Amino acid sequence: MTKDVIELIGIVEETFPNATFRVRILSSEAKDHELHCHLAGRMRVHRVHILPGDRVKVEMTPYDLQKGRITYRFRSDQDISLQSEQPATH
Repeated sequence: MTKDVIELIGIVEETFPNATFRVRILSSEAKDHELHCHLAGRMRVHRVHILPGDRVKVEMTPYDLQKGRITYRFRSDQDISLQSEQPATH
């Protein structure tokens, strides 16, 4: 079974109750598109806190382009590349 998701980089604009957020996309594939995202289960288990202004990695399905799932929060000193990452071939 293949995962049919689109991974994007975004910035959290606003927080809502129940670990949901409004995220503005920074990646070139969907620049300035806004998503309503929820926190992925693994991030809830490890109690990762998300605040407005945080840079995050978002997964979204091609079937609903208005919703997404936050899967990673970048550290403030961590460098991110906004191009889609290509897998390394050896």
